[in-house]
Amino acid sequence: MLVFRLLLVRCALLSLLVSGAGLLACPAAQAQLRPKRASAEKKAVTAVLAPPCGAPSANPAMQVGLAEAGELLKSYRESEALSRYEQVLAQAPATYEALWQAAVLSVRIGNRYTDESRRFAYYAAARLYANRALVVCPEGAEGHYAAARVLAAQAPLQPLRSRLLAYREMRPHVYQATELRPNWAAAWQLLGRWHYRVDHYSLPERIYSRLFMGGMPEGGSTLLAIEALRRSYQLDSQRIEVAYDLARVHLNRSQDGRARAVLQAAVQLTPVTAEELVISRSCQKLLDQLNRRQRRQQGRFRLTL
Repeated sequence: MLVFRLLLVRCALLSLLVSGAGLLACPAAQAQLRPKRASAEKKAVTAVLAPPCGAPSANPAMQVGLAEAGELLKSYRESEALSRYEQVLAQAPATYEALWQAAVLSVRIGNRYTDESRRFAYYAAARLYANRALVVCPEGAEGHYAAARVLAAQAPLQPLRSRLLAYREMRPHVYQATELRPNWAAAWQLLGRWHYRVDHYSLPERIYSRLFMGGMPEGGSTLLAIEALRRSYQLDSQRIEVAYDLARVHLNRSQDGRARAVLQAAVQLTPVTAEELVISRSCQKLLDQLNRRQRRQQGRFRLTL
């Protein structure tokens, strides 16, 4: 037993030096650690050699790089921020923050292209970053969120079966993101979007799911979409895209009063990016339609009196 413990420590230290991630590379050590109840000594060794995933880098240069990327992101210079995160990853490939941020930024930048080849290239890079983030930190909400964002972006560009598989694969990621980080508005928005999309499968999508995929993904519901989007809106009412999503779902349920209240607040927000300006105009258009509908209803009501 003493020999095995020495072997365990030696293998762990060697793995730390080689990979920098604190993972046990020795097969004998992995076999011994499979039982659920590990000894206190082994837990202590693991705790020392494997810092919490997502912890800030101890390298000052990496800290500076991440800080610079974060400032670029706050200034809405997303392409420059992505480039900076990629520079960090070139030096430290297992940097969790850089991985999931690069994945999300790649999706957002890719969405702006109408050329499908460029979009595919950004989405492919985003998927690699998201997958690596989940390897580095399997219990990280951000990694699950990034993976779900990639799947949501890729799905509309894929053939029927691949598209339905993408929405099915999204399910655990969107739920994990909200469970692991329950106060994150973006995660709840993505969960709401997933619920709404699955509940509004087209007829061919529904038929194919039932015949060849064992049925619809579990849980898709417009009511749950409203609940998730409300939670997102409550957490961050300044996100105009959340307001737009919530208003549209309210309209789908013929909840005009609730939709109007959300849209009236949304059009008061000052758009900062080009995307926000487009969404702001869409909110104004929906609000105008609601107001015209209300005036027509009031006019018909007066005629009946």
